[in-house]
Amino acid sequence: MSKVVLITGGSSGIGKSIGEFLQEKGFKVYGTSRNPKNYPQSKFPIIALDVTKQETISTCIAEVLSQESTIDVLINNAGAGITGPIEEIPDIEIKRNFETNFFGPINVIKAVLPTMRKQNSGLIINITSIAGYMGLPFRGVYSASKGALELITEAFRMELKDFNIEMTNVAPGDFATNIAAGRYHAPILDSSPYKEKYGRSLKMMDDHVDDGNDPREMAEAIINIINTKSPKIHYKVGAFMQKFSIVLKRILPDKVYESLLMNHYKLK
Repeated sequence: MSKVVLITGGSSGIGKSIGEFLQEKGFKVYGTSRNPKNYPQSKFPIIALDVTKQETISTCIAEVLSQESTIDVLINNAGAGITGPIEEIPDIEIKRNFETNFFGPINVIKAVLPTMRKQNSGLIINITSIAGYMGLPFRGVYSASKGALELITEAFRMELKDFNIEMTNVAPGDFATNIAAGRYHAPILDSSPYKEKYGRSLKMMDDHVDDGNDPREMAEAIINIINTKSPKIHYKVGAFMQKFSIVLKRILPDKVYESLLMNHYKLK
């Protein structure tokens, strides 16, 4: 029988690419969106779900189970970008980002665990970010939310060992998607002491996304993980230098690495 895969945020970008690729390979795919009616041409079913609203999580899981009676793979892909000087980002936006990028995936995981435990099998893939391995200037909130998801996955894995449920992180670098359009951008204020450097960094971030890799690369990585008997804890997918930056952080003195980042973002 085909494995049943649920992808949060499966209506566009990386989630859509993963869903279409898995469906081509014979998986039974369900995606989610806050507004499924906006995607009538989707190649796989899109179910209403807002990861910040518990009632929609419960309804979505129940709908998939009513049709398939199982969920073999959960891919926590729904997420939101956020940029700005930490000092100037409103608290409500910081909390909203964590609700989407951290608490949301946790609550979706909690909703599928009883089913996976009952069937004594399951795979949960959390889509994080290479940005979650380092505190990036003017992306600090995003780095923190994705880094938190990386760490809690490590704890979750150990707690789930008795139930034959696997969990892993996949950290993408920059991919050519519409993520920049959906980010919360703190406004560049004329009166801000960060105006010049934030404005320059923001343009660089958007350029990196526009020049990013093909999202199909992520889809190919995901199917390899699904077909792996014992997935690793962490995977990184993206351009060589983006992945290598994690290695550099591990081996270089903190201040040397900080200096490299500041040079990269033209902050000095």
